[in-house]
Amino acid sequence: MIETSLRRKSNCGFFATVFVAILLGIAHTACGQVVPSARASGLSLSAGDSISAFYLQYGARKMGGLSTFVDLDTMRHWGLEAEGRFLVFNRTASVQDATLLMGPRYYFNVGQKFQPYAKGLVGPGFFTFANNSSQGTYLVVAAGGGVEYHITRRLHLRLADIEYQDWPNFPTGAMSAFGVSTGFRYTIF
Repeated sequence: MIETSLRRKSNCGFFATVFVAILLGIAHTACGQVVPSARASGLSLSAGDSISAFYLQYGARKMGGLSTFVDLDTMRHWGLEAEGRFLVFNRTASVQDATLLMGPRYYFNVGQKFQPYAKGLVGPGFFTFANNSSQGTYLVVAAGGGVEYHITRRLHLRLADIEYQDWPNFPTGAMSAFGVSTGFRYTIF
């Protein structure tokens, strides 16, 4: 009887040890399946800066400037882009152009390094006319796209961002602008 009870205790100890080992093994495996909390929502937030070269129909001007942008993307290839662009370089007759645009963007991956995208934006455009004769705020509608190169998981080189802008309510008649930008984007989460 004592011998039987000892066997039961050793069998219980053996099964308890195996059971704990299995639980630890499962727990360790389950840790590998956890999605990072910032990505669990399916959203990604990134921001970046770029330099721009634009052709403005108004006076056939070629201007340069800086832009900053923020992208809020989903895991389903759709996102939202907001950008501010300030064309202040190569000004002639004190003409200035600035836009604050926002709208949807669609992206997809080609291999592991390239990410082409398309975007449609709308927002206000701020324009200073020749010789500071007047200033105005006008509706701007833009379409564009580009391609990014993933340097690291978080850092992306925006190889080319091409954008066509239409200023339909411009006082001298509808004006258009066309430009190319390049810069960097950093994924915050």
